[in-house]
Amino acid sequence: MGDVAISLKVTPEGTEVNLEDLKDRIDKVFPVEDSQTEKIGFGLTALKILIVRDEEKGGTDDIENRVEEIEDVASVVVENVSLL
Repeated sequence: MGDVAISLKVTPEGTEVNLEDLKDRIDKVFPVEDSQTEKIGFGLTALKILIVRDEEKGGTDDIENRVEEIEDVASVVVENVSLL
């Protein structure tokens, strides 16, 4: 078994959310390997993050649910999952 790279698009609740702070809060739950931002529109910017974890831990539902529970997160979308 190997590791899996999971790419997530995290949309904040509003334009006033500090994305660096949000990334740090996500990193405390799941180690963030890489991150970048993506402009969505109307001044809103999404946070795109990469999480790597052991393939044996299963799917991505637990990651999505835990990240959605973080304050200031409006939605989480899994964009890509690939075996490393």
